[in-house]
Order: sequence, then structure tokens, then C-alpha cells
Amino acid sequence: MSSVKLCLIVARARNGAIGKDGDLPWRLSDDLVHFKTTTRGCPVIMGRKTWESLPKQPLPGRDNIVLSRDGQYGAPGARVFTSMSAAIATGRALAIAGGKSELFVVGGGAVYTAALPYADRLYVTEVETEIDGDAFFPEFDPAVFQETESRRVEADDKNQFDFTIRTLDRLA
Repeated sequence: MSSVKLCLIVARARNGAIGKDGDLPWRLSDDLVHFKTTTRGCPVIMGRKTWESLPKQPLPGRDNIVLSRDGQYGAPGARVFTSMSAAIATGRALAIAGGKSELFVVGGGAVYTAALPYADRLYVTEVETEIDGDAFFPEFDPAVFQETESRRVEADDKNQFDFTIRTLDRLA
């Protein structure tokens, strides 16, 4: 096994929804801070739609890897791949070169589904609401993962809903 952990990082509603109309369906300032500090300096893999939804491309301070069915897709500042395995292999090599122990998958739904079987760790923000989304995080067997960390955040003027940030590590 590689010394670089493949991690999925996501915020999901109780019904699994992660997005609506190419955007996040909530305002959770503390979760965005968690995302930035957790992924800073590490390679990130995302799908084309997630790339296109970014307010700033590429995500600063990270090697950006974009998955697209179109090998000629232009994503300035990012590497483009048509294969998940090639994206993961490149992400691991970049992480090792940068002295990082984690590589992140940051969305969207189809990319999470493709990466989940290979995930060593999940960073899941459980948002305490149900939303009418059009992108969803895949179901996974909780018995395959063990929660190693958990932090609850109450709704306030910066966070629209209560949520819990959970770290889940795959059991050997």
C-alpha cells in the first residue's frame, strides 16, 4: 500500500445531497475553513463540473487534477486526466514529491463514486438538513470505516446549519 492516503472530503446533507445547480447548497464558513486547512498543500482530484464551479481556478496552494471524458479539455493551471487510476497515481506522486501524506478527492458525485472503493479516509461533514440536490455522495458501508475524530459546529451567522465534521478511516 502507498504511504499516501487517498481521502475523500465532502459536505453532505442527511439525504446525501452535496450540490444543486453546480453550487454548494448552503453557507458553512467553518466547513470551508476546514476544507482549506485540511487540503492545503495537497493534490486535489475533481471532476470537470466541480472545476467549472470553482470561484477561483485553480484552487490555490494545491496541485489541481481534473477528470474529464474529454482528454483535450482545457483546465489552465490543472492537469487533466480521463482515467481515475491515472489521476490517483499522479496525485500520489505529487503528494510524495511535496512531502504530503494525503491526496484528496473533492467532488463531484460521479468522481466520489469512482474513488470510494480506493479511499483510505473519509472527511465527511454531516450537515443537519435535507436539501433538494442534484448531486449526491455515494452510499458506503459504515462498518468498513472507523470514526477517528469528530467535531460539532452549531449554526450561527456564518454557518447556516448545525453540522458535524467526521474523520473516518478504512479498517484494515
